[in-house]
This record gives sequence, structure tokens and C-alpha cells, in this order.
Amino acid sequence: MSQQHPTTTSATSPVTPSATSPVAGDALPVIDLSLAHGSPADRTRLHDALRDAATGVGFFQLVGHGVTPAETDALTDAMRAFFTLPEADRLAVANLNSPHYRGYTRTGDERTGGSQDWRDQLDIGAELPPHVPAPGEPAYWWLEGPNQWPTALPELRDAALTWIDRLGAVARTLLHELLTAIGARPEFYDYAFAGHPHLRLKLVRYPGTAPDGAGQGVGAHKDYGFITLLLQDTVGGLQVRRADGSFLDVPPMPGAFVVNLGELLEVATDGYLKATSHRVVSPPGARERYSVPFFYNPRLDAHIEPLDFPLAHHAPGATQDPANPLYADFGFNEWKGYTRAHPKVTRRHHPDLAA
Repeated sequence: MSQQHPTTTSATSPVTPSATSPVAGDALPVIDLSLAHGSPADRTRLHDALRDAATGVGFFQLVGHGVTPAETDALTDAMRAFFTLPEADRLAVANLNSPHYRGYTRTGDERTGGSQDWRDQLDIGAELPPHVPAPGEPAYWWLEGPNQWPTALPELRDAALTWIDRLGAVARTLLHELLTAIGARPEFYDYAFAGHPHLRLKLVRYPGTAPDGAGQGVGAHKDYGFITLLLQDTVGGLQVRRADGSFLDVPPMPGAFVVNLGELLEVATDGYLKATSHRVVSPPGARERYSVPFFYNPRLDAHIEPLDFPLAHHAPGATQDPANPLYADFGFNEWKGYTRAHPKVTRRHHPDLAA
């Protein structure tokens, strides 16, 4: 599962401030979050740009987020070091060891839409004690627990947990501004993130094209939660589905995070905000691609209320997929996603629940 979803360059090199920068053709909008701290006219431009992007393509490039090049370099350096560890060291923290679906997934062991994804990755979340569900508690509480860290790379823990804190703050600001942009109370969903929100991070390597020539780095999907912020490297491959079913390439942009909205926001706004399907095409040959998706998700037990906003009567209705029903309680969506995407982990640790 990619709830979501680089040689990595800094995600924060300077970009000239503007609400939405000029883009060629049908490239993604570029939105400057620093305008949230500007004049009333700046905030109006920001909200207009956010509303257009979130109700249109559902994807945009985000600059002005305040994450520093040093913070980015600390994470990406540790990520690269992890993937250069001997395979035995990586497999020592395999997610097969974890009933919480944390840890390393070997290339080809994750599936999207039932098909094999050609990538390997490390799944990381907020560092919490294991929550073994008590009788009568939902199975999704298994998703809350400790991470696995390679003993040979102690700096990875600090870099990853710092990244979760930093991007959690960016995403919180972005969500508040987005809700303001459509006339809702900015704090409307603060209750859903109170306590221990289910913030997740993936360190991902795409090792080139699969031996059978299949090009699925990760298959087409939508993310379950609220907001995803993606750090790309300089190697392309991310594609966003257009309304006509074709795919738009998303070239890497120095200094930007690629942002997309999750299905919970689409459902909560009855389709006014868009969760857009996207995929990654494997890089050619043996060329590697690295990326770092961060998922801003509410608490597992958060019940997501429909958003109260003045434009609700314009909402077209959320997309319905009988093969992928969505639940108002976020944890059920997340549990469904992980048990499907990691069948080996599910069979090993949760054989009774998998059925």
C-alpha cells in the first residue's frame, strides 16, 4: 500500500514567493505556503490558489514550507545509507518481524491493486508502545506500536522522527489554510488529530525496471488519509491521473513537496475536494529513484465528521468504489490497506483477522 506513496536533492532551495507560480501547459500548480503569514492580500491569493488546486487536479507543488535544506539532507543522507546496508542488515528490521507493519519491505513484497510493486521501502511511524487490541477493540490498533531501527545506522532514527515532527507541523498549517480557503472553520478537524495522530513515513527506493519488464513502481491508487507530502529526487516517474483517464508526469521541482489530498477529505466534503489517483512508473534499466512520502493521518479511532462549509451544496459527490469501501472511522481504512498491501505480514501475525 502507498497511502498514499530520490539521488535526493534538498527539498527547500529558495523559491521566489508567489501564491501560485506560472506553469507551462498542464503542469501542477505551485503554491507558496509562506503567504499564510503575509498580508491579507497574500492570504487571499494563497486561499484562491489552494481552492483551485484542491477542487481541480487535487495535486500541487508546495514551496515556502520552512523545512530547511539541512533537515532535508539529514533525512536523505540517512535514507541512502540505509539502502546501502548489506541485505542482511536490512532484513534484520523486516516488517515480517512486526505485527504493527513497521520495518523493511523487500523489493516486490508489497502489492497495489493486487499487482506487485517494484520497490523496497522502510515503513516508519510515530514511536509508541505496542497497542495489542483488547477483546472487543478494533483490529486496527495493531497498527500502533514501535518502529524497527537498524543498529548500524543510529542517525536514521533521529532524522526520521524529526522529519515526522516537522512535516506534521507543515501539514497542520496546510490543512488549516485549505479549510479556510473553502469557508470552513480552520480547526474543524483538530479533534481528529488530538492525542496520537497516525503519522506515517516511508523511505522508498525504486531499483529500476523489474526483470520481467513490468513498469509498475507502484500501481495507481489514492491515499486514504487527509494530506500526503512527497519529497522527490531528481529522477522522475510520478504520474497523476487526469479526468480523461490519461496520466500527467510530475517532474521533480527543487525546493518543493508534491502534495495530494486523501480520500477522507474527499468523502468529508462530498467530493468537493479531490483525491486523485496516481502511480509511479519504474525508472529505466537499473537507474534508481528515491522518494519520501509523509502521510498526515488522524488518530486511528477518529470518526471523521462531514465538513461544514458554505459551498457544500456545490459538491458533486465522492467517488464510489465497491472494491474499496471507505469508512468514517479512519483506522478501518488504514487496516484494510495494510492487510491487503502486505499479505505476508498479515498471514504471519494476523491469520485470523486476515480472513
